[in-house]
Amino acid sequence: MPQDFSQFASECRLRVDSALDQYLPVGTDPTQLRAAMRYSLFNGGKRVRPILAYAAALAVKPGIDLALVDPIAASVESLHSYSLVHDDLPAMDDDDLRRGKPTCHIAFNEATAILAGDGLQTLAFELLTSTNLDSRVQIELVRALVQGSGVEGMVLGQAIDLAAVDHRLDLAQLETMHRHKTGALIRASVAMGAICAGADGQQLQALDNYAAAIGLAFQVQDDILDVISDTNTLGKQQGADIARNKPTYVSLLGLDAAKAKASELHRQALGALEAFDDSAVHLRQLASYIVERSN
Repeated sequence: MPQDFSQFASECRLRVDSALDQYLPVGTDPTQLRAAMRYSLFNGGKRVRPILAYAAALAVKPGIDLALVDPIAASVESLHSYSLVHDDLPAMDDDDLRRGKPTCHIAFNEATAILAGDGLQTLAFELLTSTNLDSRVQIELVRALVQGSGVEGMVLGQAIDLAAVDHRLDLAQLETMHRHKTGALIRASVAMGAICAGADGQQLQALDNYAAAIGLAFQVQDDILDVISDTNTLGKQQGADIARNKPTYVSLLGLDAAKAKASELHRQALGALEAFDDSAVHLRQLASYIVERSN
């Protein structure tokens, strides 16, 4: 019988948190840099991207030793955390709350937050070159993370997002923005878990189709929650996108149509996994979690 998803997710969170604690120990630091990096890593994140990496590896190779995936999971979470630290800065989204706690630049200061983000980004790539995997696999992992996070991925999406404030985007433009800003790193997380497990080209394509669908669904659900949820549940300021006049799926489609969009993307994600048996159960469960979550 398939493992309960909440139990699986909890075990994955424990694994990646333990790995991150090992890779970035408290140590002795004459500055607040390490403290700010750890503050941003251990502030209650859902760990969706590491869970995706573990689940993708298991989908390809059910018996894989998850210790091989630990540095990959830690890497994608470190990269994601860096992006949030920088995204919250006054020059970008200027947010005071992240996961119900003061954002890094509020808890420390702006300069320290910038450097903490820089440190988390470089740590992500260091981890990928510190595994026991073959050097060719390490290069594939680095390439996947670069593509998901760089100028053709997440960073491009962030730039489009900033440029879109007070401008009306059509649906295709909004989708392009979110496939980069949110979806690209989700796709990289799935790809990296699959690469670690030795996925072939057909498996990688199917998993990328899955990840592309849930990556967009994640953002659609975020837009829905920004309207229907509250600040305490979200852990960040409710209605922030509306206040900044940022385009969202709800503002373009309306609430009901945005919900329908999330449901359609969920169906696409499940369809992409048809060639996989029960080994992909956690990926299927994750797709459901993404469109049903409340924060």
